[in-house]
Amino acid sequence: MITARAFSGKKYAVLGLARSGRATVEALLASGAEVVAWDEREEARAALNPLPFRGEDGSRSEPGEGESGGTAPSPATSGCTLSPEGERGLSFADPLTIDLTGFAGVVVSPGVPLNRHPIAAHARSSGVPVIGDIELFAQARAELPPHKVVGITGTNGKSTTTALVHHILETAGVPTTMGGNIGLPILAQDPLPEGGVYVLELSSYQLDLTYSLDCDVAVLLNITPDHLDRYENFEAYAASKARLFEMQSHEHHGVIADELRADRIQGPGSVDWAGSCDWGSVFADQPRWPALQGPHNAQNAWAAIMAVQAVTLGGGNYLRGDRQLSALEAFPGLPHRMQRVAEKDGVLFVNDSKATNPDSTAPALAAYPRIHWIVGGLAKTADLGPCAQYLGHVRAAYTIGEAGPMFARLLHGKVPVTESQVLEKAVTDAKLAARLGEVVLLSPACASFDQFKDYEARGEAFRAAVESLA
Repeated sequence: MITARAFSGKKYAVLGLARSGRATVEALLASGAEVVAWDEREEARAALNPLPFRGEDGSRSEPGEGESGGTAPSPATSGCTLSPEGERGLSFADPLTIDLTGFAGVVVSPGVPLNRHPIAAHARSSGVPVIGDIELFAQARAELPPHKVVGITGTNGKSTTTALVHHILETAGVPTTMGGNIGLPILAQDPLPEGGVYVLELSSYQLDLTYSLDCDVAVLLNITPDHLDRYENFEAYAASKARLFEMQSHEHHGVIADELRADRIQGPGSVDWAGSCDWGSVFADQPRWPALQGPHNAQNAWAAIMAVQAVTLGGGNYLRGDRQLSALEAFPGLPHRMQRVAEKDGVLFVNDSKATNPDSTAPALAAYPRIHWIVGGLAKTADLGPCAQYLGHVRAAYTIGEAGPMFARLLHGKVPVTESQVLEKAVTDAKLAARLGEVVLLSPACASFDQFKDYEARGEAFRAAVESLA
């Protein structure tokens, strides 16, 4: 757990008690801060019960060690849960209902829509900043062993690039961990030893709540229209991403893969940008990287190598170095993101269930020349969007879910279409039609909620269907 003396004796409100919120509460309490926590869900408040608490009489007990052998009082009702040190306490109250004067900050989940939620105005009226757990990490950095931070943002590719940077560093023997919008909440992780590198995936929502994260290397992958329900317009959304660079010291480094933004970013003293890359050499090596196929993953790999170079090696082009190439070859990829599931009778099955809109499916269609495409679910758009330009790669399509009939209409006359309706039948239909060297690709371009709990469940159902094939 990451703690800091800088938080000791201060008072914070924490709104939202999912994984990052809970980690924030625990880190602040362990640092000696006082915390007022809230979540509308009673079960989320009750989940903090495992923290040691002190009763009003000063006695100390652990959860489940009440006088009668039952469970400890619920902190949602007792309001007396304290940190393990017992110096500062945890109470429960909706921050909208209390006077925030004197608080050091209101820590909110990135999912809280600041453009609509009243907490922003309420905190502002008391002169209290609204921050996130990444900002707390930034404030704690001075007390951590000497280290560096790589921050990665963009509309698409953040998770893959973050995991790839982490993988390359780990392969090279550099102490490293990844967090932010991926993996464990950063405050829940143990501090790295001296010389370590924290690799952070950062969404625009997280950047909106961060003010002092001075990354040694900041990476921007791309910016396309997204989350416009949270921003006034596209430029406001893009400006949120650019803040990652604006927080940097001048001597630090930037990596920008979005060529349209390269001349608009202010902040770092030196920048690598995609326009200077020898893409011919990148694509020449890419067939050796099984989990990193397609032009978008060439961009992700380039950005990852440039980030690693800047944070550890300092100068020179290491893209073709043996160490980096070996790491790219061994990179396993991320679940449900162009994940190689199996190869049967010379047909490759790829799980790209995370592709929940046409913008995120298009790169997968670009990655393989002969595809049997499983598409459909709960539609987010009424057209093919950028997928249309890659239909030349599609041997046949197999539609599923609520949007299946819509995609069948959109694809009619362009590629052969089978209306499979459900995922299991689509896998079987595609396997019967696919030939040696072809790819069966689940990249639905739709949300999953019509037939599955989430995209992870859809991806696991795909894997199960593939494994059940004769």
